[in-house]
Amino acid sequence: MIIDTALVRKLIDSQFPQWKHLEVKPVADGGWDNRTFHLGDQMLVRMPSGPEYAPKVEKEHKWLPILAPLLPLQISIPLEIGEPGYGYPWNWSVYRWLEGETAAYAQIANTVDFAKSLAQFLVALQKIDPTNGPIPGTTTDRGGPLAIYDDETRQALAILKDKIDVAAATEVWQAALATTWNKPPVWVHGDISLGNLLMKDGQLSAVIDFGGLAIGDPACDLAITWTFFKGESRETFRTILNLDEGTWARGRGWTLWKALIVAAGLCETNNIEGENCWRIIDEVIVDYKQKT
Repeated sequence: MIIDTALVRKLIDSQFPQWKHLEVKPVADGGWDNRTFHLGDQMLVRMPSGPEYAPKVEKEHKWLPILAPLLPLQISIPLEIGEPGYGYPWNWSVYRWLEGETAAYAQIANTVDFAKSLAQFLVALQKIDPTNGPIPGTTTDRGGPLAIYDDETRQALAILKDKIDVAAATEVWQAALATTWNKPPVWVHGDISLGNLLMKDGQLSAVIDFGGLAIGDPACDLAITWTFFKGESRETFRTILNLDEGTWARGRGWTLWKALIVAAGLCETNNIEGENCWRIIDEVIVDYKQKT
């Protein structure tokens, strides 16, 4: 399906004629699950790119306005839900535009301060009342048990048997599976990655793309520990979050699963993840050996 400026223009003009005068243009690096477009200077349009992403529209519109006032950083604010039309089959969203550049490309003034701000954001998110929140297995698997990825992980390990230390990676994975989250569910973002973190003046300013939002096990929000942080920034992140060792073990598992399936070619991904997957596998294995 072609999701382009022409389609968005027609949908905006027919459903939100008050914005007919605003320019529509693609957002640079507009995301994987959604195609994203500027609408004027102060809004953006997010178009789910497949049926698996479409149910997340209603979830974000319901929950993000509730979560936003309780968090120390800005988050995406939904304004309107658009309906299917002109051959596009799903609901879509109009959001307020948040100023900033994604951390994947921006200047980060101090990685320790960055780690501190992100950890404080996650602590605040986890403290919000989870009553009636979206459970894993409905619009996302984030926050749920790692075991659902076991077959996929072992398939990737078999494919990579001559390219990585499979014995060590298997040990990391089995250690993760041996633990469970046995506390009440907490809110999770579901995809804490550099592409979903906005920087302004060298500081972390906002968190975006809550398609993986759920209540459950916070381990899925820990991957940045190994995908980006090192040394003091990694320890700062760990200290502030103050989670048990089992949760960190599952965090390694989440991180390893994603890196393995990218390295094995079992999923499509962007160029940055494709280049980094080998380094991330090594980071997870080294950290596991240091902590055990």
